[in-house]
Amino acid sequence: MALRRRRRRLKKRTRRQLQAWGAGVAAVAVIWLAGNWAAVWPVLVTVLALSVVGGTGWGLWRAHHLAVGQDRQWRAQEEAKARELSMTEVDALSWQDFERYVAELCRRDGCTRVVVSGRSGDLGADVVGYLADGRKLVVQCKKYAPHRSVSSQDMQKFVGTARPEHGADVALFVTTCRTFTRAALGLAVRQDIVAMHRDLLGSWVKGARLETLIPLNGRGDGTTRRSPA
Repeated sequence: MALRRRRRRLKKRTRRQLQAWGAGVAAVAVIWLAGNWAAVWPVLVTVLALSVVGGTGWGLWRAHHLAVGQDRQWRAQEEAKARELSMTEVDALSWQDFERYVAELCRRDGCTRVVVSGRSGDLGADVVGYLADGRKLVVQCKKYAPHRSVSSQDMQKFVGTARPEHGADVALFVTTCRTFTRAALGLAVRQDIVAMHRDLLGSWVKGARLETLIPLNGRGDGTTRRSPA
């Protein structure tokens, strides 16, 4: 018990000594500042000004960053809506009119000698033409409902005819449905077939040039969901 009391007294004494030292240091600092105020106050004002400017700048940058992000998101949503709105007119076309419409898009983008087959037994060449750089373009058009997917069987048939039968330099498979199955898209990538799903077609309809869409091959600004094989 006595040992505990001694320990408590020692702690109290140590605490009083620390408080006294702290008060002494504070007093010295106040005296020093009072005697050197002319030299100290510009530094304090500068630090305060920098803090205010830095805080304001960070707040403005943060607000700008959020505004840009929100604007980018809004633009993407509006572009998706515009593509889908334009696609409602395409959905109303017959499969024959859809092929003729795709041919017109090719002509719009500088393709020459564009021919529409418009008949069965065309071996996958619904539209044939030549790009502005002279490469032969062969297009397979599939007018499917938006919820459907292009199957691997569809893609296999086109792969088997686009180059062996028609000598295509660029083979384009364009559809009104949203997705290619995983197997179909994998086959397209391996065989260098341009897979243009609904989202990319919507961009094409809205004015995107064919030569800018060809390198995307199945990718786009819309859905990235893939159907199972």
